[in-house]
Amino acid sequence: MEGAIKRLTLTNFTAFRKLDLECSPGINILIGSNATGKTHILKCIYASCDITRTKEDFASKLMRVFLPYGMKLGRLVRRQQRSSRASIVVENMKENKIELSFSNHVKSSSSASVKGQEKWLKTPIECAYIPVKEMLAHAPGFRSLYNSREIHFEEIYPDIIDRAYKPILRGRVDQDRQQILTLLQDCMDGRVTVKDEEFFLKNTQGNLEFSLLAEGLRKLALLWLLIQNGTLLEGSILFWDEPESNLNPEMIASVVGILLRLQRLGVQIFLATHDYVVLKQFDLQAEEEDRIRYHSLKRKETKEIVCESEDSYDKLGSNSILATYEKMYHEQIMKTMGVQIDSIP
Repeated sequence: MEGAIKRLTLTNFTAFRKLDLECSPGINILIGSNATGKTHILKCIYASCDITRTKEDFASKLMRVFLPYGMKLGRLVRRQQRSSRASIVVENMKENKIELSFSNHVKSSSSASVKGQEKWLKTPIECAYIPVKEMLAHAPGFRSLYNSREIHFEEIYPDIIDRAYKPILRGRVDQDRQQILTLLQDCMDGRVTVKDEEFFLKNTQGNLEFSLLAEGLRKLALLWLLIQNGTLLEGSILFWDEPESNLNPEMIASVVGILLRLQRLGVQIFLATHDYVVLKQFDLQAEEEDRIRYHSLKRKETKEIVCESEDSYDKLGSNSILATYEKMYHEQIMKTMGVQIDSIP
């Protein structure tokens, strides 16, 4: 796992004054209230990984992933009442680094400073970013439209469609991957087929087009495709923003089990979640050898965002998800006892 991400350091980037994130080579779970930068972290690391495949400029990729107003890179600098400079440093397990820095006056990606890019690109990283919004139902014609027109979509969307359309690898599927594919097929009650750029779920009842399929099942189908076509193999990285979105809690246990299996096969995983069930399922299903790190983001009274990282979510001093569920449990007890909820301090 030479290409696995070891550390992300942000300075004056978007909402962050300073962030030093030490990553697990296994599963990294980002939690925190809204607007604490979870998705920004995913996008930063994803952009740095994707350029090892496309060999494009880090600043250009970052700009297309974030889409700042007017495509002005300087708008990604943390807002202050003076001139300031942002930097992003990503380091892999080989201790190779790529560093991007730019001021808030910079308008184009060509004016940014990049260090270590040539060496960084020598270690290709296969990666995939699953966004909150499911895109496979909208895939027919989307790639050609995106490539020929200026449409306002973050590049994570056409990227994931490209990954989904990849043909399967030659040769037999190894036993471990086949077991994961079978688990997903049981969850979806079928397997995925593609015809005329349109995705279908095929089962005993026939072919059901994705536009008629529940969005939660479409996300499971996307994960099935990424495993089946070899995007997610040993040494690859999966980014998934809110895997719980539109999934019934009953299915989350299966999804967590699949993610743990992928990690055991050598896939590094970054998740951002708001869901207690996701956290608890990782706690219940994880085995001793599983490498999981929880990163809790919190906005202080000074508006500065700080991060606390632990290998067990029970050890986190700040856990907004657990705190919310404990509050709800307390309120339910008070309600059962006849105490007015609005009187609870």
